[in-house]
Amino acid sequence: MSLALLLLVATPALAESRLPDFTELVDKAAPAVVNISTSRDVERSMTSSRQFGGQEVPEIFRHFFGDRIPMPPDGGPNRGDTPRRSLGSGFIFDEDGYIMTNAHVVKEADEILVRLNDRRELKAELVGADEKTDVAVLKVEADNLPTLELGESTDLKVGQWVAAIGSPFGFDHSVTSGIISAINRTLPQDVYVPFIQTDVAINPGNSGGPLFNLDGEVVGINSQILTRSGGYMGLSFAIPIDVALDVANQLREEGYVSRGWLGVSIQPVSKDLAESFGMEQAEGALVAELDPSGPAADSGLQAGDVILEVNGQEVDRSTTLPRLIGETAPGEDVELSVLRDGQRETITVEVGEWPNAGPEQSDGDSVRLGIVVQPLTEMEKRRLGLEHGVRIAKVDPTGHAAAAGIRPGDVLVRLGQQPVEGPQQLKEMLTSLPDDRAVPVLLNREGRAYFVALQLGHDD
Repeated sequence: MSLALLLLVATPALAESRLPDFTELVDKAAPAVVNISTSRDVERSMTSSRQFGGQEVPEIFRHFFGDRIPMPPDGGPNRGDTPRRSLGSGFIFDEDGYIMTNAHVVKEADEILVRLNDRRELKAELVGADEKTDVAVLKVEADNLPTLELGESTDLKVGQWVAAIGSPFGFDHSVTSGIISAINRTLPQDVYVPFIQTDVAINPGNSGGPLFNLDGEVVGINSQILTRSGGYMGLSFAIPIDVALDVANQLREEGYVSRGWLGVSIQPVSKDLAESFGMEQAEGALVAELDPSGPAADSGLQAGDVILEVNGQEVDRSTTLPRLIGETAPGEDVELSVLRDGQRETITVEVGEWPNAGPEQSDGDSVRLGIVVQPLTEMEKRRLGLEHGVRIAKVDPTGHAAAAGIRPGDVLVRLGQQPVEGPQQLKEMLTSLPDDRAVPVLLNREGRAYFVALQLGHDD
């Protein structure tokens, strides 16, 4: 009996001793974790965000449960001049004042404010942002800034304890903890990031904050949640710090991120397709189409090939291929192991650079409209059924284009009665357009033709 009582008393104490203590980690790391707030003029239609708990929930949180917000039937602007505040988190990773956060936290911000642990508020400059990985770098001017130590996300294991510090719902320096529940997780529309999946409680405001291992090293950036309500439901996802740091360094040095590109359109290999190809299991990426101007066009790769490996690394599913190619430096050769007519073949391709990787064109060609444009690839033209046009990458919320209801992602097909062939031609066209007169603009929005009336004002 006495032995049984001793075990009952000892067991809770033993369990408690095995639980991690985060107090030292928090004391050391908290000073370098910051709160980020932004202001911008936005459309009242709420087409790019939804409200939850009185705060803005960025669009990225809606990848998993769709857009249930009704839009105006004509997609019109219904603009207002009220600035909206967006709360997020970030952390100082360089003593010169460089801060890492999520791209969606600072998207389209007119002003960015960073609040430090000592209550100082500093204006931040956006060094660069990469929407494909959801990483952004900010710069503040201050001395003696604390920094965080960066770890290695490649060493992470499922079941490992991790902790997050951030500002959920604006509550600064809140700490939550949990374990890693999966690694190398691919999410819809986010094929360039092998996410760390955790059960750490993450809510709006945590975005951009650091994820720590028990050594107090940053191993990820908290980025997304899987939710039907807008709040935490048990699954959260972080960008591995190795991926984030590579992106951050490119943004600091070049202002943009260079990615490898094959110039192919791919699709998953279903069970039925696998059987039709004589495969034992469904795996790989099926090449559906090749861009005639892309790097793979002259390599011997063909539509109908199933890509199974890239430089010896397995392509277990189609979403793995863009990440493996994107991590390859443009100009390098990759060996693709493909299945063709039931036989394995090896094809060497010199990887190109993603067509829209370079600095976006925003000089005199589009400043008058308040837009930033990018050229269309041949594959994009075929997919959209267009012969010409330019993709709109950014829209100044105070410009003429925003007033007309033009959005990022639209393709500008025709301005007035003239087709838009490219960014340079658009610049030339704008010089001849009259002021104070509406001009019809033909857009392609998600594959659908759409006209808007663009009112040009005097250039100041």
